[in-house]
Amino acid sequence: MTSTSSGPSDLTEWIARIRGRDMPVFARTVDALRRIIVDDRASASALAQVILKDAPMTTKVLRLANSAYFNHANQGINTVSRAIVVLGFDPVAQLALSVALIDALLGGSVRSRVNLEMARSFHAAVQARWAIQRRGEQQGEEVFIAALLSRVGEMAFWCFGGDQAQALERCMSQGGVREEEAQQVVLGFSLRHLSAGLVREWKLGSLAAAAIEGDARSRGPERAVAIGDRLARAAEDGWDSVAARRAIREAADYLGLPVSVVSAEIIANAGEAARVAAFFGAPEAGRAIPRAEAPLPEPEPPAPPAAPDASLQLRILQDLAAMSLERAAIADILQLVAEGVMRGVGCERVVVALLTPDRLHLQGKMGLGHGGEALCARFAFPMDGDPDDVVDDAIDSGKACWVNPARVERGGTERLQAVTASDSGFVVPFGSATRRIGVLYADRNGRALDEESWRAVQHFALQASLAVALCAAEGVPS
Repeated sequence: MTSTSSGPSDLTEWIARIRGRDMPVFARTVDALRRIIVDDRASASALAQVILKDAPMTTKVLRLANSAYFNHANQGINTVSRAIVVLGFDPVAQLALSVALIDALLGGSVRSRVNLEMARSFHAAVQARWAIQRRGEQQGEEVFIAALLSRVGEMAFWCFGGDQAQALERCMSQGGVREEEAQQVVLGFSLRHLSAGLVREWKLGSLAAAAIEGDARSRGPERAVAIGDRLARAAEDGWDSVAARRAIREAADYLGLPVSVVSAEIIANAGEAARVAAFFGAPEAGRAIPRAEAPLPEPEPPAPPAAPDASLQLRILQDLAAMSLERAAIADILQLVAEGVMRGVGCERVVVALLTPDRLHLQGKMGLGHGGEALCARFAFPMDGDPDDVVDDAIDSGKACWVNPARVERGGTERLQAVTASDSGFVVPFGSATRRIGVLYADRNGRALDEESWRAVQHFALQASLAVALCAAEGVPS
């Protein structure tokens, strides 16, 4: 193997480095999502919580969920909880996984090769999804994700490869050397093997693994992934090239359709792929897809700090009312309440805390926002029955409390402040008039709150109380 400057020396070391040093946040996100995906008992609220911990991911998942490409029913989707209802549990989880991957790669030292590999991945994903759907099969989203992930090693290497990536680029630019030959010369392994190793390491799915390992005789969904990849690669030589014509004939054979029928659709898919890449936050990759001539959406500016959104609040409250009437699980309703307070009211940390069955302790059960999960873990209070303590009083008397500097001076907020480290926050109980079951806590990480937000948080707590009352009326445990 050609010697390069310091860096991983073999495939095993490359996998370990990318997992542990270059993409650790992605690895943790994958782990959290995979635990939920493989757990048949996992609830929609558990998946929503993982997504909502990451504000950029939330924004992109909702944008994708509202796009015509994924939302065939054209239903307006305002919340992650609603996205799971409309699109399904697994598709939303896979979208979140893909968003996490693209964000992790764009956070590295993006180079032209990264954009090229990302362009190939998006193009292959769209072509593969089209192929499986054109056969009348129902695995479109699964095939899309598998194709997108099947070049994860190539994308990660060009993003984080450093000196060895430069050496490989020099070798490939000499001409007359195929990509895999150059990879063997410089690295001692092909980047396809790096993709296979990362897919196994991160447990990204059996379909992605099967697509990388490849079986040319297969007629299953992995064949659609392989066809998508060949179409994407061949298009780089032009749709009139020998390679492109061969790939189109292979697709036509797979579908059992004439070449004349599928050719126009395949070429149109390239433009669709460019738009999909832009929706994922990778417009530069979209522009690198051959024949992607349709105008692309401009990249969105960074999201401003959260601010109250009255129209979003109304839509979420309407969704909550519908869920209550449909007797949805209390956990799912509380999840949507917390999401409404975070995204609709613009609070940065939201905690839903419930009384233990013996009513002796109040314990955080769900935390959203920046620092919300850590706050939820600390949010634990014995119920001492002290009428001067804002937490005890919220449960015992049902009084909501707006904690602010003036309220702090009166006393009774010491226990709460020791946990929240903030002198500004809302504590709003919920449950029936005679039996509160928990509190909703929200703040802006020390920033001042306002009257409009105070009223809005109480509206969301009231919706939670109505849902609890409906359950109690039917004898359903809350």
